[in-house]
Amino acid sequence: MDYFTIEVGGNAIASFRSENAEDAKHFFEADDFREDLTTLQSEGKAVWDGVVPLTLRKATSEEASEVEHAYEFDDDPDRTIDDEFVVFLIPISDGEEDDSDDEA
Repeated sequence: MDYFTIEVGGNAIASFRSENAEDAKHFFEADDFREDLTTLQSEGKAVWDGVVPLTLRKATSEEASEVEHAYEFDDDPDRTIDDEFVVFLIPISDGEEDDSDDEA
């Protein structure tokens, strides 16, 4: 397995492992994954605006360690080592904050 990191505008946002560079590129270029990046938010902004360049590169050893650490603590009993598993390196939310507690 090799480890890869996705960057948005030169900033590392997520890492994952893949069988090889071709499989990693296929995952990276998938429309549904890219759509997810426009829906997910970090610190109140979309992770990706659909315009800023996305790049794929080999992960650093620190980024690869983050992925390994996440696998160790994954509590999904059905997940296998071959499943796609993205570890975000930035804080993530789904953009659906519940503001109902703020209203009286």
